[in-house]
Amino acid sequence: MTGRVDTPWARMRRALHRARTGVRKAGVDYFRGEGSDRLALSALLLGIPAIAGGTIAQPDWCSPSALVLPIVAGGLLLRPASLLALYAAAATALIVESAVLGPYTEEDASSRVTPGTILVVAAVGFFGLLIAQFRSRVGVPWRRGGTMLFDLRERIRVQSKLPGLPRGWHREMALRPAGGQSFSGDFVVAARTGGGRTLEVVLTDVSGKGMDAASRALLLSGAFGGLLGSLPPHGFLPAANGYLLRQDWDEGFATSIHLVLDLDSGDFELFSAGHLPALQLSAGTGKWEEKSADGPLLGVYDGAQFDPTKGTLRPGDVLMLFTDGLVETADRDISEGIDRLTGEADRYVGSGFHGAAWHLIETVAKDVNDDRALLLICRQ
Repeated sequence: MTGRVDTPWARMRRALHRARTGVRKAGVDYFRGEGSDRLALSALLLGIPAIAGGTIAQPDWCSPSALVLPIVAGGLLLRPASLLALYAAAATALIVESAVLGPYTEEDASSRVTPGTILVVAAVGFFGLLIAQFRSRVGVPWRRGGTMLFDLRERIRVQSKLPGLPRGWHREMALRPAGGQSFSGDFVVAARTGGGRTLEVVLTDVSGKGMDAASRALLLSGAFGGLLGSLPPHGFLPAANGYLLRQDWDEGFATSIHLVLDLDSGDFELFSAGHLPALQLSAGTGKWEEKSADGPLLGVYDGAQFDPTKGTLRPGDVLMLFTDGLVETADRDISEGIDRLTGEADRYVGSGFHGAAWHLIETVAKDVNDDRALLLICRQ
């Protein structure tokens, strides 16, 4: 066994390594958590005397109300406790400016500390404190809030992506949230099961709309995506119903339709939980037929039964699934909306319904203040 020679050079290298490690760790701890807050507070506290000095030196160029700039930045960056220290510094700066510049007159009010200036700074400070308290409760820094919402939106989009289908099949989906928002209470989860032979698609409409339903839709889309394919088709909606009941939400119901399609034969089953019927276009007759299945809303009561309806997609047939925002409005009932939807859909028969989903939403329900989703499955 050989021993390590502890030379002065070796000891110095170990000391330098420990120092570098400590500095790096301290830097990481500083810029995360409280360190980042102290850094921002230090920078803003330096900015306040700079602004006050500019106001005193050049009152015509730098107004006393410029103190709202660090206050706004503090509301976005600082914790509530640090924000109070910033406010104390701003109040001190206003007092100094008022003492040095003297009382205001109507002729030079723009370069003096006026009651209006104090009210503006106080109002901005109040709203900044509200923003800081909200960020503190949420636990998400302002700089990360937008990125986090973007990531959530992308997760919903990826979860709603339809799997590829074999030759002879075409599928497309369009989803439009209420009011032009980025999040929707309507979502789709889909998977190829049975060794890729079966396509399972679940279209769900969560109670509420837009951002009000988005958080529940995000949670449900992840749960439903995990259930899909891990249970036999007849067990999916009962399991989804039980999951909603366990959440115990005040507004926790949802409608859902579950399509199970054999991609070899074209045979399908539809399970419904209080959802609107699907529509099937028969290439032989050129007519649309409603495909309804029985089942209650999800999240209403335990032990619900969901009885399927069956059918077959032959070459040229089309199956359309959609949510109520596409066909129901305050001045139009569902039957009228379905008639309008099928009438517009007939225009796309010759093109094989390529690009039809989004255009149908734009044509039939462009200005509807509700979430809208449309799914098309075509056998070509």
